[in-house]
Amino acid sequence: MLRIGSMLLGLAVVSALAPAPASAGQVPTGKPEDVGLSAQRLQRIHEAVQRHVDAGAISGAVTIVARRGKIAHFQTHGLMDLETKKPMAPDAIFRIASMTKPITGVAVMMMVEEGKIRLNDPVSKFIPEFKDMKVAMPKESITPRPVGARAADPDFYLVPAYREISVRDLLTHTSGLLSGGLGAREAPKINPRQPSDTLATYVPRLAAVPLDFQPGTQWAYSGGAGPEVLGRIVEIVSGLPYDQFLRTRIFEPLGMKDTFFYPPDDRRPRLVTLYSKSPQGLKKADNQDGFSTKTFFGAGGSLMSTAEDYLQFAQMLCNGGKFNGHVLLSPRTVQLMASNHVGGMFNGKLGRPAAGMGYGLLVGVVEDSVAAGLRVSTGSFGWDGAFGTQAWIDPAEKMVTIVMIQTQVTPVQRDFENAVMQAILE
Repeated sequence: MLRIGSMLLGLAVVSALAPAPASAGQVPTGKPEDVGLSAQRLQRIHEAVQRHVDAGAISGAVTIVARRGKIAHFQTHGLMDLETKKPMAPDAIFRIASMTKPITGVAVMMMVEEGKIRLNDPVSKFIPEFKDMKVAMPKESITPRPVGARAADPDFYLVPAYREISVRDLLTHTSGLLSGGLGAREAPKINPRQPSDTLATYVPRLAAVPLDFQPGTQWAYSGGAGPEVLGRIVEIVSGLPYDQFLRTRIFEPLGMKDTFFYPPDDRRPRLVTLYSKSPQGLKKADNQDGFSTKTFFGAGGSLMSTAEDYLQFAQMLCNGGKFNGHVLLSPRTVQLMASNHVGGMFNGKLGRPAAGMGYGLLVGVVEDSVAAGLRVSTGSFGWDGAFGTQAWIDPAEKMVTIVMIQTQVTPVQRDFENAVMQAILE
């Protein structure tokens, strides 16, 4: 265990990439003033992030701000590894965890556009095991015992789902599938994941796990299972393993050369060390691969990527579905993804603000930035990851902002957002 403090300030490396020519799969670099940003004020991003490095809250970070299609800020902060004091590199690779979800959302919507999936399709259309799902209901909530219910546990009954779960339910976290409730509690007993499992072997078994609530009635995060079912559906309708689909249909067209489910040996030296917080400071995580494996392509949280790679994906969404001659989605589909599909059910959930938030198709949506108390524009959408990474797409400002760290420290994200917004001059 090591702790970073002000004594390491001199070892922190800050770098801005030189202007790069526009090419396939690369957002070009531009001068901040040419895109309505202040170069001087953008320096406050480093000051904000460095405070967290000096406090020992994070080891380091990479930050990117792109506006009007050009990179105006691309900077490294601190260290990739505390023990070796290796400086943070622009091409450092991060475990992006749930920032995988918007990529899965795009994959599903590509299949929707091709007519292979409908949002209201029942999941059983593709995976028959999901035809007759059961819901775990607390006993005190269903007195007298309803017809068709059976006792499954001292605390709950199993009752039939009043309708099947749909693709839209999975995209909006309203399915009740392994979302932290009574049903999810049974999952380790009913469907433990095996080291040899793939989406094809594991997902059908999820149908035996009771839902946590009736489909569509609540918002509750199905962080793994929901997107994994979606990934399996994409495999079925496309005829490709999920990793191959993402590589050939999304990553290669966008020039995302360093995004993958498991790091090749030649990329491992570029992995940022994963840390957790402890009373003694930052502690190196025992499992440095996070959620990644070579066989199970977790569509909810297993990807690794660089800040610049993820920028290509986020810029595509900011552009309305196109990037450097490649059209992945139509502008109307991106707008549908970034619209609130759950009413007020997302407010106050998962540590989010109590007001002003909505949830789209595997992305969070800011409906009212003032009510939410966030320093991002109303209409911004995106998501973050369990290890501290975050991306926002801001259509109003034609801007993409990305911060990559490898310790969950939410104040870093809030301070980064504030430093970005105060740099906008026009």
